[in-house]
Amino acid sequence: LLKAATSMLAAEIEQNKREREDALNERVPPLNLSGLSAKELQELCKELHRKIDIVDEACYDLEMKVAKNEKEIQSLTQKIWEMKGTKQRTKLKKVKKSHDAKLDALTEFKMSAKSDFKANLKTVKKEEEKKEEVTDWRKNVEAM
Repeated sequence: LLKAATSMLAAEIEQNKREREDALNERVPPLNLSGLSAKELQELCKELHRKIDIVDEACYDLEMKVAKNEKEIQSLTQKIWEMKGTKQRTKLKKVKKSHDAKLDALTEFKMSAKSDFKANLKTVKKEEEKKEEVTDWRKNVEAM
């Protein structure tokens, strides 16, 4: 198994090298400097320098963006830690209670809740609405 793994690893390394060389050959064609005059070489160098400057500017821009984002992330994480640190919670101590004490505490709570509930109720008195006496209208007319 080890021999097979080492042979596969060596083959994979060779394949990676070939792929890298192929990619470089596609992106950067080989320079043919033979038969060029000094002036043509200077123009070629100037063109290469311009391309290098463009790539350096793009690289610098990306580095500045990354640095800005890293600073922002760092400040936000610091704010988060500050917010977490301001609320210090007191540690509660465990209190051991016997079974009887727990039952007493529960029953007292239930009883007090019921009594408090009844005490807080408001008494509502129903007001009797004044009803107008309904009489026969004919009698009213005759009386007038």
